[in-house]
Amino acid sequence: MSGEKGAERTLLAINFRDPAHPEAGGAELHLAHILNEAAARGWRVTWLASGFPGGAREARHGDIRVVRRGTWWNFNWVVPVVLRREFASPAPDLVVEDVNKVPCFAPWWTRPPVAVIVPHLFGWTALREAALPVALYVLALEWLIPFAYRRSRFVVISESTRDDLVARGIARDRVSVVHCGLDHGTYRPEFPPPHDPAAAKSAHPTVVFVGRLRRYKGVDWVLRSLPAVIARVSSARLLVIGDGPFERHLRRAATRLGVAQAVDFLGFLPAAEKVRWLRQAWVVVQPSPKEGWGLTMIEAGACGTAVVAADSPGLRDSVRRDETGLLVPYGDDAALAAALLRVLEDRSLRERLAAAGMARAATFSWPGCAAASLDALTAGLPSGLDSRLPSRLEEVRP
Repeated sequence: MSGEKGAERTLLAINFRDPAHPEAGGAELHLAHILNEAAARGWRVTWLASGFPGGAREARHGDIRVVRRGTWWNFNWVVPVVLRREFASPAPDLVVEDVNKVPCFAPWWTRPPVAVIVPHLFGWTALREAALPVALYVLALEWLIPFAYRRSRFVVISESTRDDLVARGIARDRVSVVHCGLDHGTYRPEFPPPHDPAAAKSAHPTVVFVGRLRRYKGVDWVLRSLPAVIARVSSARLLVIGDGPFERHLRRAATRLGVAQAVDFLGFLPAAEKVRWLRQAWVVVQPSPKEGWGLTMIEAGACGTAVVAADSPGLRDSVRRDETGLLVPYGDDAALAAALLRVLEDRSLRERLAAAGMARAATFSWPGCAAASLDALTAGLPSGLDSRLPSRLEEVRP
């Protein structure tokens, strides 16, 4: 296969959101890079996503056609109908389903080969976020994944997600690990070497969290640890960057714990503002009980900032213990406070973790991630439909 544009290979990607969705995040960024790589190799790419208020039924994202059907709450029920009515004749040569939220079970509704991207599965963490009936619904759908995708290849973004899939019954040799990339033009220290990144740090000891404000993200754990931090470092501040439905609860918790004066909820910030705070932070914290990878940890490292994270799936892959950051048993208030204090009070430790984080961040790139992911997703396709680059099915690590 030449890989030149115009080749009649068609790829249909399925994801709950597309890049224009108001709540688009890391999963959509990740998929967009892979699909852009496919378009560059000559695939004709369509992205099937849910609709949203103000979103047209069809749009373009660069070389990608975007088709929006259904809404966030019924998308997985709409997909079977859309596949049969709109994508059956002619059928695409390859379907790539990004299992982000809940599976749509594409192999049950379409005849072409289906490859799967899994950022992470909720598992029992669904019980932390959703009402019991909804959480059980999510768990039931995830339980069906090994049966629905028994012939599919998988691409995951961390070893933890691979191990999760294998534990659920998916053959290890069908799962390829490809870590996320990084935008080095955006995420970099303000004063790169040989200058001292510490020159960009805020005057006051600053802890930064970046992410959606949802229950399962664990920001309430950070708030519970904050009184012990302030007791020793009275000028310490926590900056919470992001918005979401859990914000009101977090504000109330900060008041109840007596730390409201030390917490700033900055809401959603443009990328440039977010990067400014990642650079100025003394430490970036990620308290989630489960992540697909923990891209914020790599972004913080690229900006020259130390990190503290939960010792949880995904985060223990993106953070190298005691090298690029400190890992803390999830939910242990005293341990989290102790880890934050270690970093805030020990400049040499902060700088050592930051330097290692910068070095590791330099090994990641979006072009490399996209190329390796597409190679894995297209491996095993009929002759003439495989990737134009050599297959790289081994796990791709820095």
